[in-house]
Amino acid sequence: MATKLLSLTCIRKERFSGRYPVLWKHLNNRPRGGGGDGSPSETAVLKIDDEEAIASAVFSVTGMTCSACAGSIEKEIKRLPGIHEAVIDALNNRAQIQFYPSSRMIFSYSELYVETIRETIEDAGFEASLIENEANERSRQVCRIRINGMTCTSCSSTIESVLQSLNGVQRAHVALAIEEAEVHYDPTLLSCDKLLEEIDNAGFEAVLISTGEDVSKIDLKIDGEFTDESMMMIEKSLEALPGVQSVEISHGSDKISVLYKPDVTGPRNFIRVIESTVFGHSGHIKATVFSEGGVGRESQKQEEIKQYYKSFLWSLVFTVPVFLTAMVFMYIPGIKHLLMYKVVNMLTIGEITRWLLATPVQFIIGWRFYVGSYKALRRGSANMDVLIALGTNAAYFYSLYTVLRAATSPDFKGVDFFETSAMLISFIILGKYLEIMAKGKTSQAIAKLMNLAPDTAILLAVDEEGNVTGEEEIDGRLIQKNDVIKIVPGAKVASDGYVIWGQSHVNESMITGEARPVAKRKGDTVIGGTLNENGVLHVKVTRVGSESALAQIVRLVESAQLAKAPVQKLADRISKFFVPLVIFLSFSTWLAWFLAGKLHWYPEAWIPSSMDSFELALQFGISVMVIACPCALGLATPTAVMVGTGVGASQGVLIKGGQALERAHKVSCIVFDKTGTLTMGKPVVVKTKLLKNMVLREFYELVAATEVNSEHPLAKAIVEYAKKFRDEEENPAWPEARDFVSITGNGVRATVNGREIMVGNKNLMSGHKITITADAEELLAEAEEMAQTGILVSIDNELTGVLAVSDPVKPSAREAISILKSMNIKSIMVTGDNWGTANSIAREVGIDSVIAEAKPEQKAEKVKELQAAGHVVAMVGDGVNDSPALVAADVGMAIGAGTDIAIEAADIVLMKSNLEDVITAIDLSRKTFSRIRLNYVWALGYNLMGIPIAAGVLFPSTRFRLPPWIAGAAMAASSVSVVCCSLLLKNYKRPKKLDSLAIREVQVERV
Repeated sequence: MATKLLSLTCIRKERFSGRYPVLWKHLNNRPRGGGGDGSPSETAVLKIDDEEAIASAVFSVTGMTCSACAGSIEKEIKRLPGIHEAVIDALNNRAQIQFYPSSRMIFSYSELYVETIRETIEDAGFEASLIENEANERSRQVCRIRINGMTCTSCSSTIESVLQSLNGVQRAHVALAIEEAEVHYDPTLLSCDKLLEEIDNAGFEAVLISTGEDVSKIDLKIDGEFTDESMMMIEKSLEALPGVQSVEISHGSDKISVLYKPDVTGPRNFIRVIESTVFGHSGHIKATVFSEGGVGRESQKQEEIKQYYKSFLWSLVFTVPVFLTAMVFMYIPGIKHLLMYKVVNMLTIGEITRWLLATPVQFIIGWRFYVGSYKALRRGSANMDVLIALGTNAAYFYSLYTVLRAATSPDFKGVDFFETSAMLISFIILGKYLEIMAKGKTSQAIAKLMNLAPDTAILLAVDEEGNVTGEEEIDGRLIQKNDVIKIVPGAKVASDGYVIWGQSHVNESMITGEARPVAKRKGDTVIGGTLNENGVLHVKVTRVGSESALAQIVRLVESAQLAKAPVQKLADRISKFFVPLVIFLSFSTWLAWFLAGKLHWYPEAWIPSSMDSFELALQFGISVMVIACPCALGLATPTAVMVGTGVGASQGVLIKGGQALERAHKVSCIVFDKTGTLTMGKPVVVKTKLLKNMVLREFYELVAATEVNSEHPLAKAIVEYAKKFRDEEENPAWPEARDFVSITGNGVRATVNGREIMVGNKNLMSGHKITITADAEELLAEAEEMAQTGILVSIDNELTGVLAVSDPVKPSAREAISILKSMNIKSIMVTGDNWGTANSIAREVGIDSVIAEAKPEQKAEKVKELQAAGHVVAMVGDGVNDSPALVAADVGMAIGAGTDIAIEAADIVLMKSNLEDVITAIDLSRKTFSRIRLNYVWALGYNLMGIPIAAGVLFPSTRFRLPPWIAGAAMAASSVSVVCCSLLLKNYKRPKKLDSLAIREVQVERV
C-alpha cells in the first residue's frame, strides 16, 4: 500500500502542488525526517499501518444527475494520495471519503486535507460542503447528565448553548421535562468532568448518569476483612483477566468498578477471582454486585418531591397565620382590637406579627429563588426565578418600608403586603411540588421497563454432552453470555437467548405489546423481561446487560424523550425575550397606574379605602410580574412527547423522538415493501416442476448448495425445503459452491460440482442468453396468478426447473389498508418481485398502486417522487434493501422482526411486526400533537389573557383586580395544568377499528 501511494505521489506531485498551493506549502514547511542524507521525507512518512484509524468525511454534493457524475467525482478523488475509499451516492447527493489521518503520512493536517477533498469535488464541476467530519470514529462518546435547578426553557437553552460552545462537543440535547442532558463529545478533547464543571459554572447542579464507558461496567461490593495489600492483589488479579479493560478501586470504600468486554468475560469471573485471591491471605471476603442505593433517577425525583413537600409544609406554618391576621382576624372585633394596638407610634402588633412570620418564608423557604435568580443573572439571562424574586421582594420590602415609617412617624398610614409575599412563595412551591409529581408520572414508562428484569436467575451447570449436572440461584446481574439458565412456569426470562430444551408459552406483551402468549420450543428466541406461562425452558444466553433487547428499548425511549420536536422551537424562541418583556410590562403597568393616580386621571373612588394610588399601582405591577409563566410554554411539548413515546413503547411502537412524532402525524402516503411487511416473510416452496430428466434430490442438492450463500428470504425457503430430501441430517453440509455471485434484484450464480448453476428470475436468464420455453412461461404465469413467486433454475446454461414459492399475506393486511384509506392515507406497494406476483398480492390486500421489480435505489427514488408531488411519505419495510427508502422517507417504519440495519435506519420500530401498528403509530402521533397544540393554546392563551387582567384592564369597568397572591397561584396552576393535560395521553386507546380486525389462520398448501 505504501509503495503504491508513493509512486502515485511522485507521478502527480507537480500537478498537485499547482492545484493546491496552500496545502502544498504547509506540507513542504514541515520538518523533514528520515536519515541524514537529506532526502525528502515522503519515503518515510508514507508508511501506513494497517491497524491505524481511518478518518472519514461526509460531503453534501449538489449537481449530480446520474451515476456518470458520481463516477467522475470518485475518479478525481481517488487520484489524491492517502485516500482509502470513496463512496459517492448520487441518489442522496452525498459523498463519504475515507482517508488516513496518521501523522506519518504526507497529509497530517486533516482539516486541510478535508478542504482539499472539497476543492477536488468542486474542480470536477460540482458544489460540495462538509456535513460531517469523523476524524476518529472511535473517539465519539455519549454522556448523560442529570441537571438540577432548571425552571424553564430559558435554562435549558442556556445549558445547550454553553455545552455546544465547548471545543469537542459534537451535539448536546437538554430536556427540561426529565431534567437531563445527552452530550456527544470527543473524549480526546475534553472529559466528562469538564462538561460537569461548565454546567456548574452556568449556575446549575450537574450529576453524571452514565458515559459511553459504562456500557460494559459493573460495580462490586467487598464485604469482610481486607487490607490495602489485599486490595492491590485484587486489582492486579482482575487486570490480568482477559477482556478486562480497567479496574478502579475507591480507596477508603468497599467498591470496585470493572470495565470489561462482555463477549470475553463477566462478573461471576470477577467475584471468583476476588474471593480466591484473598482467601487464606488476609482472611475471607465476599464480593457481591454493588447496589446503587439512592442514585437512580427515580430516587432523585422522590427526594426532590420530598424536599418541596417539606418546604410547602413549613411555608404553611408561617403563611397561614400571616393570611389570618391580614384577611380574617381584622373582621373579628376582639382580635382586631388586639392586632391594631399601637406599640411604637403608628406601628401595630398586627404589622409586627406579619413581619416576623413573613421573613422566614421570604429568606429561608424562598432562598431557592434568590439562588436561581443570581445564577441566571450571572450568566446574562433571566428565568422564572427572577420574576418570583422581583415580585416577592417588591411586596416584602415595600411592606418593610411601611413598618419602619409607622415606627418612626406619629401620623403615617400605610398598608403592608407581607401576606402577598408569603402567600406567593407558598403557592409557587405548592405548584412546583404538584408539577414535579406530575412530571414524574410522564416518565413512568421507562421505570416500568427497567423493572421488568428479574432480580434472580437459575443458572444451570451443563457438561460437554449438554446434560444438566446442577443448578444454583444467582443475582440476575451476574448472568454472562453463553450461560444456560432455567425458566420455570410463572418466572420472568432473565436474559435474551434461545431455547435449547423444553416448550412453553411466553407472554411478551410487556415488550412487544402482543396480547396473546407466544409458543416457544427448541431454537426459538426469547426476550429478557418476558413472562413464562407454562412449561420449563432451558435458555442459552446470547445478550446481556446493555446489549439486551430490554436495555436497547430503554435507551431508545430515553433518547426519544431527550430529542426535541421541531415545534419546540416556538417555545425556545419565545423564552429568549419572555422574562425581560414581562419585567418591562410589569414596570410599565406600575408606572402607568402610579402616574394616572398622581395626575388624577381616574376618580379617587377607584382606590380601595386601605390603600393609596402608589400601593394600588404596586399591586398591579406585582400581579403582572408573578402571573406570567414561561414554564407552561417550556413544558407544552416535551411532556406530551414523553408521555406519547412512553405509551407507544407500551403498545409495541418505539418512536425515536419528537421529530418522528411530528412528521408521522402529517403522513399522507405510505409505501409498503412486500416480503415480510405485507406478507408473513416466511416463504415456503409449494411446487417444483422439472423440465429435464433428473432426480429431484440431485436437483435440490445443486440448488441448495448455490442458495445457501444468499441471505434472501426466498433462498432460505429453498434451502429449508431441500433439507426434506436429507431427513437423516438436521444441518446438512451442502457441496461447495465456487465463484458465487449475487446479482441484486435478479438472483444468484455459482459453480457446484463442476456445473454452472443459476437460480433467479427471467431477467437473470435472459441476461445470460438462456432460452425460456413456453412450458416455463406457462408455469410462471400460473404461479403469478396465485400470488406466488416463480423461480427459474438453469444448469449448465439449460433451463432445468421452475419453483413456485408462496409467501402468505398477513391476516390483517387487507383490513389495515382499508383503515388507512378511511384515514385519507394513500397506500403504495414497492417490491423487487415480478409484476405478476406483485399485482396479485396488491389485489388481495386492496392496494391500487404497485411498483414491481424495483431495486433498492429505485424504492428510494419512488419515495422522493412522492415527496416532490407534495406527499408526506412513510416507508414500511424490514430488510437491508429497504434501508435507502427508510432513510429517504419522511418517516421510516421498520418491522421489529426485520434486520438490524432496517431498524437502525427507521424513525419508528414496530415490535410486533403487525401492520395494525402502522395505524397505531400514526394515530398516536396525531393524538400527541393535538395535545401539544392544546398545551400551547392553554399556555399562550393563559399568558395573553392573564397578563392584561393582572395589569388592571378590567378594573375601570368592573372594579375587578387580581391580588398578587392569586396571580401567583394562577401561575403555579398553569404549569400543573399543562403537565396534567399531557398526562391524559396515558389513557390513549388505539382506534376501535383495530379491535374488530379478524384473526385468521394462515394455511399454505404444498403441491
